[in-house]
Amino acid sequence: MKNAAEGLKAIRFGTFELDVLAGELRKQGVRVKLSEQPLRVLEMLLANPGRLVTREDLRRALWPTNTLVDFDHGLNRAINKLREALGDSAESPRFIETLAKRGYRFLADPSANARQIRSLLVLPLENLSGDPEQEYFALGMTEALTTHLTKIAALRVISRTTAMFYRRPQKTLPDIARELDIDCVIEGSVLRSAGRIRISAQLLHAPTDTHLWADSYDRDVRDILTLLSEVAQAIVREIQVKLTPHEQMQLARRELTDPEAYDAWLRGRHYWSKRTPEGFRRAIDLFEHAITRDPQFIAAHAGLSDCYNLLGWYGVAPPTTGCGKAKELALRAITINPNAAEAHNSLAWAIQYYDYDFETAEREFRHAIELDPHYAAAHYWLSLSLSWMGRFEEAIAVARHAVDLDPMSANPNPFVAMAYHCARQHELMAANCRRTIELYPDFPVAHWALGWACLEMSDYESAIAEMRIALECSGGASLNAALLAEAHILAGNRDEGERMLAGLVENAAQRYVSPYLIARLHLALDHRDEVFRWLERAFGERAAWVPFLKVDPRMDVLRSDPRFLDLLGRINFPRESRNCLR
Repeated sequence: MKNAAEGLKAIRFGTFELDVLAGELRKQGVRVKLSEQPLRVLEMLLANPGRLVTREDLRRALWPTNTLVDFDHGLNRAINKLREALGDSAESPRFIETLAKRGYRFLADPSANARQIRSLLVLPLENLSGDPEQEYFALGMTEALTTHLTKIAALRVISRTTAMFYRRPQKTLPDIARELDIDCVIEGSVLRSAGRIRISAQLLHAPTDTHLWADSYDRDVRDILTLLSEVAQAIVREIQVKLTPHEQMQLARRELTDPEAYDAWLRGRHYWSKRTPEGFRRAIDLFEHAITRDPQFIAAHAGLSDCYNLLGWYGVAPPTTGCGKAKELALRAITINPNAAEAHNSLAWAIQYYDYDFETAEREFRHAIELDPHYAAAHYWLSLSLSWMGRFEEAIAVARHAVDLDPMSANPNPFVAMAYHCARQHELMAANCRRTIELYPDFPVAHWALGWACLEMSDYESAIAEMRIALECSGGASLNAALLAEAHILAGNRDEGERMLAGLVENAAQRYVSPYLIARLHLALDHRDEVFRWLERAFGERAAWVPFLKVDPRMDVLRSDPRFLDLLGRINFPRESRNCLR
C-alpha cells in the first residue's frame, strides 16, 4: 500500500487540494477544517486511486495494535467526517466508494495531471458586473483569451463559438470532455470597474473534473492585452506544453491599447457575429471608431476587412465597396503586422472574390493557417476556394478539419455542405445542413444551403420552405430573395418567380443584387441570351458568386455552349483545374 507522503507535496482532485507536507485540505485555495485521522485516511486513499484500500490496510497503517480505541467506530467516524468535508455521500459517491465489509476506493484519479493536457476549452467567462449590457465584454474577454492560447501549435484549443454552446452547461465536465475529446477546461469570471479589470480563472482536468490550478489577475484597463497574456502564460506553465521561441515571444509581448478602442472592437465583434446586414453595418461603425482611437490596432483593421468581405459574400454590397474595399483594408492590416493570421485570411478571401486569383488566394489562406493552425475560419474559407477550383476531396477534408476545430459552431458546417454541393453529393449536403439546423434553427446560411440541396434532388416543396426561412432569418437579404425566386421557378411557379425577379431588378439601384444571381434566375426560365448578358455583367463588375461559375450545378446545362467556355477561360482558374467537371 503506497504512502501519500512519499515524494508528493500536493495532490489535486476536483476543486480540492491536499497539501501533504502541511497536513491541510483546501478547497479552491481555502483551508477546510479536518482533524488528523480523516486527513491520514484521505492520504492513503489518494495514494492508491482506483484501487481497493482494505479496512485491514487502514488499521495496520493508522490504528496500531497497541492503540486503545474501537477501530470500527474510529474508522467509520473518520470516513463520515471526510465525506462531510468533501461534500460526498455513501449513496452517490463522487470521491469515496464503500465496498461493503472490505474497505474503500477513491474514485477520482488525482494522477490525471497537467503533463497529459494537449487540448482545452475556454468556457465563457462569467460577467460579474451585474449589468447585462456588459455581457459583450465578458464574451469578448473569453474570445481574446482563447485567441491567445490558439497561437500555441502543440495545443488544440476549441473555438469560442463552440464554447458558447456550453455556456451555463447542463452537462458535466466529463460529458463535455467526451463530446469534444478534450483534456482540460478553463472557467472563470471577469469584472471591469473603475478603470480596472480583474480576471479569475481556474484550470480543470475535464475527464475527471479535477481541479489543477486557480488564480486571479488585476490590472489597469489600458493593460488589458498584457493581462490576457499573463493569464495565458500561467495556463501554459501549468499544463507544461512546449513552446517554440516565436510562441514564447508572442506570449511574453507586453502591449498597451486605448481602452475605448478595445471596447469598440469588442462591441464590433459582437455585432459581426450576428451575420446580418444590420449587424455588419453596426460592426463597421465600431471597428472604424476603434481604428480612429488606435490606428495600429490590427484586430480592428482585420475585423473591418471581414465585414466588407461578408457584405460581398451575402450580396449586400457592390463589389467595389465589398471585397474590393476588404482587400485594401487587409493589405493595410498586413502592413501593420505581417504575422496577423486574420489579416492574411481576409486578404485571401478578397483576392479570390475580387481578383479571381485563386493561386494567390490559396497561398494566403495557407499562410494564415501556418501563422495560426487553430484558426477555423482560415480552414473553412480555404475549403470553399478549393471547391470552386474543383478540388472536391481536398475541400471536404479541409472543411471537416474546420469542424473539428470548432465542432459546435454554426459557421464551419455550411462549408462542408458547399463542398458536397460542388461535388454533386447532395444527399450528404442535405444531411449536413439538417444537423446544423438542429443546433442553430435560425441560421440562414444552413437553410438556403439545405434549400439548394433540395432543389438538386427535385424536392421543390422543401426547397421553397427552406428558402422562405432563410429569407426571414436574414432580414430579407437579396441573396435569399433571389434563391427563393429560383426555387419557385424550378417548382413550376413561374409567375411568382418572374414577379420576384422583376422586383429584384427594379430595386437593384437601392439594394444591390449580384448579377450572377439574376443570371441563375434567367437560366431557370431558359432565357439563354439573358443568362449570358447577366453573366458578362457579373464578370465585368467582379460581382459576388462569379468564382462559383465553374462548379455550379445549375450551370451544367451550359457547359457545351461556346459562350460559357469563353467566359470560363477569362476567369483566372488554375490551368489544371479547368476541366474538373468535363
